[in-house]
Parts: sequence; structure tokens; C-alpha cells
Amino acid sequence: MPTIGRRTAQRLALYLVKAPKEEVEALVDAIVKMKQRIRFCSECGALTEDEICSICSDPKRDRSVICVVEEPGNVMRIEGTGEYKGLYHVLHGRLSPLDGIGPEDLSLDRLKQRIEELGVSEVIIATNPNVEGEATSNYIAQALKPLGIRITGIATGVPIGSDLDLADEITLARAIKGRGEIK
Repeated sequence: MPTIGRRTAQRLALYLVKAPKEEVEALVDAIVKMKQRIRFCSECGALTEDEICSICSDPKRDRSVICVVEEPGNVMRIEGTGEYKGLYHVLHGRLSPLDGIGPEDLSLDRLKQRIEELGVSEVIIATNPNVEGEATSNYIAQALKPLGIRITGIATGVPIGSDLDLADEITLARAIKGRGEIK
């Protein structure tokens, strides 16, 4: 499974071998039910049990702003901050020519359609700060420029709890460039 290394997989397997049969069956049942119930929102592509997720169906959300993310988990992370009150658009991937993933594999046509239907005035591009994420961000920004809307990106910089000695030059440069006033 993604992000689970060999040692963690071994620990999980050993745990399941030792666990009572009922506990393992309950886990299997929960996985099957999750697979049956969870789907992608027909509007934004986030995870939901309904046709339209609770974010897209919430009339209190700001429909003039859409935050574009790579994966459904990114929606959960941003929602966890409690700071963002707009809508989302999940790409379900990022540009990666080496992996055969091009613009046609992302839901960019649906994004443009939603921007026009909702009268969106700003798109926040929140792709991962790596080579593929940056390429995806730049591609989306160029594709959306003709729409005449505000296109922004999330701030990047040194994470809280980190050490400047551990940050690379690009991260430090962005942190300096994106600096803000201390209040």
C-alpha cells in the first residue's frame, strides 16, 4: 500500500496474525463497507458517501473561490485548519510525463466548467511543492489565465518546528519572498 514501507507492513501483518479472528473479520467488514459506500463527489471529486459532498452542498461555503488540490486527502488536511471556507476541485493526480500522466488525465475541463457555472473569481492552486506539483500548478495557471480570474498559490516556506539549517535554498528563498508582517 502507498506510504506503508516494508517494516510497517510486516508489523501490521504480524499484528493481524496474532489478533483474534473476530477483530480481523471486523476490519475486513469495515474495509468492504467503506469500498461500497465511499465515492467521489460528482461536483469536486472529494470523498463522500453521497452524490455531492457536504462541502459542495453547504450553502454557507464561498462559491467564488475554488482551491485546486491533487488528492482527496488534501481536502481533509486543508479542512482541518478551519481557515478555508470556499470550494474545492480534486485533480486525482498531477502531471507526470514519466508516469504517462498528461493534462487529459486530470479533470481540468470540469474545473473550467465549474468556474464558469459558479462565477468563480479566484482559484487557489494548492498542489504539492515538488517538481510534478509545480509543473501542474504552472500548467493550470496558464490554462486558466484566459478566463480573467485571480489565480493564486498557497504560501510556501519553512515549516513550524523546523530548523533553518535543514531547509533547502529554494524553500528559504520562497520563505523570504513570501514574508509577511508580524502582528
